[in-house]
Amino acid sequence: MVPIVEVKGARIPAIGLGTMTLKGDVCVEAVNAALKMGYRHLDTAVFYGNEAEVGEGIRKSGVSRDEIFLTTKVPHSDLAPGDFEASVEGSLKRLGLPHVDLLLIHWPNPDIPPPVYIPALCKAKRSGQTRHIGVANFTISLLEEAEALADEPIVNNQIETHPFVDHRTILAYCKGRGISVTGYCPLGRGRIPGNAVLERIAKTHGKTEAQIALRFLVQEGVVPIPRTATPEKLKANLDIFGFMLADSEMTDIRRLAEPEGRIVKPPQSPKWDS
Repeated sequence: MVPIVEVKGARIPAIGLGTMTLKGDVCVEAVNAALKMGYRHLDTAVFYGNEAEVGEGIRKSGVSRDEIFLTTKVPHSDLAPGDFEASVEGSLKRLGLPHVDLLLIHWPNPDIPPPVYIPALCKAKRSGQTRHIGVANFTISLLEEAEALADEPIVNNQIETHPFVDHRTILAYCKGRGISVTGYCPLGRGRIPGNAVLERIAKTHGKTEAQIALRFLVQEGVVPIPRTATPEKLKANLDIFGFMLADSEMTDIRRLAEPEGRIVKPPQSPKWDS
């Protein structure tokens, strides 16, 4: 049974399936397999081009929609009035669902300020298109502005988190504000296997390096959403809740953070908190 993170009325399963780059039947079968395996948290986005497949995977699994926490995102290119609403409607149509559980702003847009789109995000919640709202890739200053503008609770900030990026500042802020954090790229896009520190800790616990990295994030207060379509890895990623990392092990993993450890660096990236 996957633990639940409860924040501002949202009940978010403590690990999810990320679906970026999963396409076609591969995506359908990954979602289907994950749900049958016990996953109850799915993450997609307009930008991923797979919302229809995620919806099909949900239906194929036979798992009740009410048991699933589903996230999608409005791209930074669709934040202007009219574009925002069309994006949300398109997402629901492709998913084949009347609502999602969490609707996020995928990235801030330096040319479209939060006062333009945060009201539209709140309206989507009031209209029933989403049960909860949040943001992704927001810095502390952007979160402060979003919360000041929002008349609905901001429940989540989705950011890049893995052992090689220092996320302590933004995590501390979100914790203080009662904002949950979802972590994408939690396995560092292939950098985890073979790391000496993670390998040593993995041997101590009889786990893989990937399981140690995911457990590290869970104990940091992050909800990781690793992406995989491989049944064995789906199962292994889910098996991270029956053990605890010691304080000394957590400290050793935190020391892996690098000044330039961030992987995802699109042009619309904000100036990250140090």
